[in-house]
Amino acid sequence: MKELSRLLGRIPGSATMAVSEKARQMNAAGKDVIALGGGDPDFDTPDHIVAAAFAAIENGATHYPPSKGIPEMLTAIAAKMARDNNVEVDPSSQIIISPGAKWALHLALSSVTNPGDEILYLEPCWPSYPPMITLSGGTPVPVSLSPADNYTISADAIRACVSDRSKALMVNSPNNPTGRVMTAEEADAVVEVALEHDLYVLADEIYEHLIFDDRRNISLAALPGMAERTLTINGMSKAYAMTGWRMGWLAAPAQIVGLANKLSSQTISSAANFSMHASAAALNGPQDCVAEMCASYAKRRDFMVEALNAIDGVHCRDIEGAFYLFPSFPGSARDSLDVAQFLIEEAEVAGTPGIAFGSTSGSHIRFSIARSMYDLERSVERLARVAPRL
Repeated sequence: MKELSRLLGRIPGSATMAVSEKARQMNAAGKDVIALGGGDPDFDTPDHIVAAAFAAIENGATHYPPSKGIPEMLTAIAAKMARDNNVEVDPSSQIIISPGAKWALHLALSSVTNPGDEILYLEPCWPSYPPMITLSGGTPVPVSLSPADNYTISADAIRACVSDRSKALMVNSPNNPTGRVMTAEEADAVVEVALEHDLYVLADEIYEHLIFDDRRNISLAALPGMAERTLTINGMSKAYAMTGWRMGWLAAPAQIVGLANKLSSQTISSAANFSMHASAAALNGPQDCVAEMCASYAKRRDFMVEALNAIDGVHCRDIEGAFYLFPSFPGSARDSLDVAQFLIEEAEVAGTPGIAFGSTSGSHIRFSIARSMYDLERSVERLARVAPRL
């Protein structure tokens, strides 16, 4: 048989999906594994959003929509960005809707990257960033942030990784996996280097509404000099508990969106028609549901951070946003792969090993708190029982 794709052969599988799949397999075999590896909210999609989808289906929204998205959702996204992000975009030319924010990231990378271009990304990062850069034809370049200063972004750290081949920088705030929220000083550092070296910035804001303790999201596209070089990626999955609806978007300068639309129309054609109607209802409708879910995550965070730090051999920083904890096991000689394997086998608690998020992650394990308090309480009890053996 002829050789298959070398490129795809070099791409690793998703670490978070692998953890979730192992937990499913163990549960199917009769184990009681508590899966804290994934990023799927445990809430149901709010009723008014579901009702909008049914109404759309009944009204015939079951045919091909425009490739960039239906006017109702494009307009809703533009209004949301003006209202929440202080970013003005033309709904007809500067937004494209995608089946999930992950595809929006792919569209963004593919639209700005040529072979040999270097794409910088802040590390620790979501594990899909480096493979997605490679798939777009670029070269991934990590900007390693240190846990010693709580992963603070600095202009010097970014600048040290810039070369004459650098094309773009990827920024994720609130951050997966660290839970950090970018400060005004850190945003200024990103802007400083982007303008200095003529970089595009891919701003992944998927967790923007899940921020705690009166902090606020800073949209890089709203800052001086950044509108023409910022590609904002967002979606419905996290804030509205709509992971299965597969609904995201890219907002960017018109020329970039035009290129993204070429790729989208030649591959997936469009996002799902009725999902877009439901998403427009979510963006335009009452936001109480988002606030309620965020408040619940904040309570779970408070419980878990205190409970984990009460366990000998575990250190867990507080988090500022998103719904992940990133504790370390500093007394253990094991690396994060070994720690994760030990925890799933001995405690029947599944977390994602820190190495999946970058080389600076040491013995860290990412735990999702998008689970019920009952499951979180049981997880802490199990971790406390086995931690001395680490």
